This record gives sequence, C-alpha cells and structure tokens, in this order.
Amino acid sequence: MAGEKKRDFGNIRKLASGRFQARYRVPDGELRPAPTTFATKKAAQRWLTLKEAEIAQGDWFDPEAGKVPFGEFAAEWVKDRDLTRKSRRTYEDLLRLHLNPTFGDMHLNEITTADVRRWRASRLRRKRGRGQVPKAYRLMRAVLNTAVADKLLRENPCQIEGAGQEDSEERPVLSVAEVFKLADAIKPRYRALVLLATFGNMRWGELAGLRRQNLDLDKRTVRVRETVTDVGGLYQGKPKSKAGYRTVSLPELIIADLRHHVETYAAPGRNGFVFVGVRGNQLRRGNFSKYWADACDAVGLEGVHLHDLRHTGNTYAAEAGASLRELMKRMGHSSSKAALIYLHAREEREREIADRLGARVAEELNAGRTNPDEDDDDPPLAGARV
Repeated sequence: MAGEKKRDFGNIRKLASGRFQARYRVPDGELRPAPTTFATKKAAQRWLTLKEAEIAQGDWFDPEAGKVPFGEFAAEWVKDRDLTRKSRRTYEDLLRLHLNPTFGDMHLNEITTADVRRWRASRLRRKRGRGQVPKAYRLMRAVLNTAVADKLLRENPCQIEGAGQEDSEERPVLSVAEVFKLADAIKPRYRALVLLATFGNMRWGELAGLRRQNLDLDKRTVRVRETVTDVGGLYQGKPKSKAGYRTVSLPELIIADLRHHVETYAAPGRNGFVFVGVRGNQLRRGNFSKYWADACDAVGLEGVHLHDLRHTGNTYAAEAGASLRELMKRMGHSSSKAALIYLHAREEREREIADRLGARVAEELNAGRTNPDEDDDDPPLAGARV
C-alpha cells in the first residue's frame, strides 16, 4: 500500500488495488472515509473539494446517521405522539401488517423511492387490504418526514404523486323515508339512536359516549363532550379536536322519540348513558352490529353502514340551507374540506330545483299561449320562446 498524501482538507491514499481512497474530518472531528473509492487521484481530490464546500456552507449531512432500522424508528415515532387510543392502534396495525414486513429491518438511509414504489405496486395487486395502502403510505411519509427533520435523512423517499390519496367509494345518502324505515325496523331500544345519528350529525363514538345531562330535549339540543372507543375494550375519551366539542340543535320531528327513549331505555341519573345495551351495560359496537344488519335486511338496504346516517344528515343540513360555517359546526370539523363536499351536493340540488321550476314555468307559459280566450295580439312574456 502506498503512502498517504496530506492536504489542507482531508487526505488521499492509494490502495493496493490501485484505486484511491479519500478521507476527511467531519464537524465533530471524526475521520470519515468517502462512501466509495475513486479510479483516479484527481477524482478523489474533486470529491474532497465538494465535501469541504458542503461543510463550510453548513450543508454537511452525516450519511451514517440514518443507520437506524425503520421498524425501530417508526415504533418510537408512534410512542412519542399524543394520539387517541384508536389512532395509536391504527398506526400500530398499519406498521405490523403493511410496512414492517418490507421495511422493518431496512435502515432509514437504505430506503429508496424505487423501494417504496415496488412496495406500493405489490400491495395494490393484492385482493385484500388494498384500501389500507394509501393510509400506510401516508404514515410512512410522516415517519420519514420526521427522520428528515432529525437530520437522519437528506430527503424523504416517499415521493410518489397521489400515493396517499384514497379512492373512496361514494357513500349512499338515504331518503327520509329510508331513515324512518330503518328506525322502525331496528330493535326499539335503538330507534332513537338511528334518528339522532342522522338528525344530530353524530358519530358512533359520540352516541356511545352521550350522557343524559348532555341531551336537553326542552331546548332541543345535544352537547358532544365525550366519545367512546372500542379497541380491545371500551375507553372514555374526549373529541379529537376543539371543533369536536359542539352543541347541535335538533329538529322537533325526533323529540318525541328521544323522550320516549330516555324514559324507557336510558341508564338512570344525569350521568347515565343515553344508549345502553339490552342488559343495561355500556353500548358496544360489536353487539349493536347484529341489530343494524337485521334492520338493513328487513328494509332491503344493502351495503349501508351506520356512519352513512351521519353522512345523510350532513346532506340534509346542506340542502336545508346551512352555510359552510354552520355545516362545520354541526359536523364537528375544524377544516372546511369535508363541509365543502356537502355544499357542492347542495348546489347540485339547487340546480335540480331550478330546472324543475323552469319546466313548470314553461308548462304554464305554453298553456297560456294555447288558451283560446287569450288575445293573440298580446306580446309574449319576456324570456318566453315564441
């Protein structure tokens, strides 16, 4: 092996193989070799010049920092976040089932965009779990964004445009008649739950966590202050965002049903749950699902989920003329994105009403023109076709 050549920054030595190795001192004083050897001394010198400029400008990046297994880093990422029990369980499942089988043992700095692309393509070819791929991709991107912020990676390899977007099927909007058919068909103790989910724009967890003190039937309001998650057990919690704490006004139409329910089925006391199981225990989704499925079968509705009642109620509110801010308040959303979807539906409904109105006006105009008692010399109405 030939002797070492010293420079002002770094040094170059010729190896027994005939190639050249460049070494340099990183900001903490440690001597580091270049990641590759060079065919010529000039190429090694050029690499050292670029590395020196990088350090001088504060752009130096430690290539060794990313030698952390993805699975280990992601587990710490989830652990360090203030998540609801449900969200934490969701992230852990996405890691266990979708991400760790491929990336768990790979170092952060080994993962390339090509690796991510191949993983996504293979997952989308599967018949089961395809709907979880965008969620898993978003989680991976978020984890690796933190790795970039922590200077473990220079850039995030999750660079696939549109990979985090979900092509969710459009959920059905039930007619008023269908909502009440479901309410009639379901076990009587859950009739009010169907109506409140629809006309109170409430989620399952909000219904399961509703206490009598937060349902004021004289004022026709329901206050959302608690939620229940059913993840390996029942857990009381709070709404995920400030907007989730809300008071929703209820239509008079359902008040009699709610009064009957509270008097007949609700747990006793101001702090008692409004909706409880057959034995008076706290409501569980797994037990309720059978009653829901039986009711849907009885009225001939296929593929309808309980959450579609909230979706239906949101649509009703938009069609009734709710503004964007009013919709956001009823839905418990801090972002306008979801509410705008319902406002768009309302605009389509208004166009439909306008078209029907126009058709009716045209009928009356035509009827008026063919009326033999009319004076044919009268000029046509403005806007009427002649």
